[in-house]
Amino acid sequence: MIIQIIIMAVIMRFVDREEELSALRSRLNSSKFELIVIYGRRRIGKTRLVLEAVKGREHIYYLAVEGDNLRYFKRSASRVVPELAHVREDWESYFNFLKDMVVVIDEFPNLVREDPGVVSLFQRIVDLVLKDTKTKLVLLGSSVSMISDKVLSYKSPLYGRRTASIKLKPMKFFHLRDFFPSASWEELVEIYGLTDGIPYYLEKVRTPFWEWLEGEIKRPDTFLKDELDFLMKYEFTEVTTYKKILEAIAHGRNTPKEIRDYVKMKHSDITQYLRNLMDTEFIVREVPVTEGPRSKKGRYYITDNFIAFWFRYIHPNLSAIEEGVFDVGEIKEDYSNYLGTVFEKVARQFLTELSRRGKLPFKFTKVGRWWHRNVEVDIVALNEREKKAFLAEVKWGEVGSREVSKLIAKLEQAVKLAGMDDYEVSYGVIAKSAEVKEGYVWDLRDFAKALT
Repeated sequence: MIIQIIIMAVIMRFVDREEELSALRSRLNSSKFELIVIYGRRRIGKTRLVLEAVKGREHIYYLAVEGDNLRYFKRSASRVVPELAHVREDWESYFNFLKDMVVVIDEFPNLVREDPGVVSLFQRIVDLVLKDTKTKLVLLGSSVSMISDKVLSYKSPLYGRRTASIKLKPMKFFHLRDFFPSASWEELVEIYGLTDGIPYYLEKVRTPFWEWLEGEIKRPDTFLKDELDFLMKYEFTEVTTYKKILEAIAHGRNTPKEIRDYVKMKHSDITQYLRNLMDTEFIVREVPVTEGPRSKKGRYYITDNFIAFWFRYIHPNLSAIEEGVFDVGEIKEDYSNYLGTVFEKVARQFLTELSRRGKLPFKFTKVGRWWHRNVEVDIVALNEREKKAFLAEVKWGEVGSREVSKLIAKLEQAVKLAGMDDYEVSYGVIAKSAEVKEGYVWDLRDFAKALT
């Protein structure tokens, strides 16, 4: 059993990372200088990806901390290159000595927080010391906003110096089957509702899911209690207002006015908070798929399922969880309601995969939600050049033929409101279970189609 768990942990870390691993190894094998930037939210697997890529190569790996990084880097690098212990303590001297090596600096934003001038200093080092060498400098960062602004943006001193960048994203729903090959599709959706596609959370889950969750919540050291604070304190010095905004969105307050009323803030005050949450990718702003990004109909949504799960089930019950008296049955009783939104995310990935494989009437170029006043469509996929559209309703439940007909009729009305009369339109329904499957009607039993 222990051996089996160890093997699963190794497999899980690299599911759906083959392309990134190949791209990174290609850069490491090049005969020229490379400045590679790898970034993405915490727990996404950046460090594991890089350590796998440099396995078998001489390299220096340094995890930057909040202060005194010059001294700590020297101590760490000297274990690989003992002579570095006698080098003057500054970055330029270090890299003059470490030419042609693979140097990995994890959590590079910590260096920037300690000394904002370090970005300009690294630019000077690249230009004067490294650019004509075979050095491979790999910078990792969990602060998406800081990496984007301080390293990748046009105004960054390092702009134009990077030779490659990889933004790691959560894995897709269908890769969960590689993590849990014996789980049913229903159980995989349940797991996805907590973990999203975040490797750190997926590595913790065991099946049966509900048995594991019951045991995990009772653990005095469960990660579920303080994980959200851990994520937020890395990005924000004061988290109270940000948490209140996330709580509002997690409970269905999606418009700026609804969020503002929930948090009890003025419009001018809340705008910057929302922008910061978008920059750090805690939330995303969506507009109806038929409209441009500046549409005034924008709504805000939690980016990943773990945060939504936390605010719905963990945050309101922290006291009971701390006391060890919380009953996981309270989550199980409501979970089907919660999974409605989660399943929309899964269904969108399902349709996108079918489209990519040519199993739908046309290839999508754009996909998202659509709404107008009190009319909403879960998924609208478009090919604007070919004037083709596919509209789908998503239901986490059982649907009969009569309900399918009603859902299709609703979609037909939406087409008129959306101004797509000149489009060739197809309609579909995706449900947990469908009584009759004619035309574009799918349920969980059809999910394997997305993988073959």
